[in-house]
Amino acid sequence: MLTRRSGLAGLMATAMAAPAQAQNFPTGPVRLVIGFPPGGTVDTIGRIIIGPIGARLGQPMVIDTRPGASGVLAVENIARSRPDAHSLVMASAGALAVMPHMLPSMPYDVERDLTPVTQLVRTPQLLVVGRHVAANTVQELIAAANAQPGKLTFGSTGIGSTLHLAGELFKMRAGIDILHVPYRGGAPAVTAMLAGEIDMLLVDIPVVMQHIRSGSFKPLALASASRIGALPDVPTMEQAGVRDVIAEGWYAIYAPPGTPADQVEAVRRAVAAGLEDPATQRALADLGGVVTTSTPTELRDYARSEYVKWGEVVRVSGARMN
Repeated sequence: MLTRRSGLAGLMATAMAAPAQAQNFPTGPVRLVIGFPPGGTVDTIGRIIIGPIGARLGQPMVIDTRPGASGVLAVENIARSRPDAHSLVMASAGALAVMPHMLPSMPYDVERDLTPVTQLVRTPQLLVVGRHVAANTVQELIAAANAQPGKLTFGSTGIGSTLHLAGELFKMRAGIDILHVPYRGGAPAVTAMLAGEIDMLLVDIPVVMQHIRSGSFKPLALASASRIGALPDVPTMEQAGVRDVIAEGWYAIYAPPGTPADQVEAVRRAVAAGLEDPATQRALADLGGVVTTSTPTELRDYARSEYVKWGEVVRVSGARMN
């Protein structure tokens, strides 16, 4: 027979269970889903951060690679996972703010199907031209484009990629007519510019750094709000005379929908502490990355603003994927 005393004891045990569960998180390895193949910028960033973050969590982080559709497949995996922060995704700008405008339908709703945790890193895009291009500054490049409308070309990693839309944003803000040439990945685009088949790229810095050092590519401007230590002499777009060209690759941690708030906070704190590690910051800086941790609310608001910005670029450029 259930007595009042035993009932109260049961209620107290239930009330104490939730804090105990929170204190026990994580109880095993934490899976970090990444939506791009090994060896690329996103995978490299993931491999840099899992050690220090896992150390703060007290459990190892393991990478689960699920490439495809500019990171959409990786995000979909977490959107359909159980509400538990033992599974996370390192989501990119493309999967959160670009592809929802590009695809006729999406397998998830960012606001409904994901739990924001924290921003991680931003990597500004760099405008580079091949050495066959006479321009040595952004203004000289604009003058060359205006002298021959539709002749100069910019490459990208594919239609609808963040690099494609970064090029479209530059085209819009500079008021020039340049031709988009899509490739299947960064390596083919770089190879094409080395061969003189295209004239310019807005691209992740690590992809082209060796070619800048060799003199094959000329860096003209960063699509960011400030200069970076890896290329201190390269101006921002605004410093080069073109305003409102902020095109940064950005990466953030999201958990499945319904993940308990205490688990979200535990991960957020581990990320913030892990990315304060000087060696980790140096490794990310070598990639042109800037650490930008945040609260879940700050991440939500930033993702919304990026969604609006890239929606305008898609609308004006007419870029679409079937």
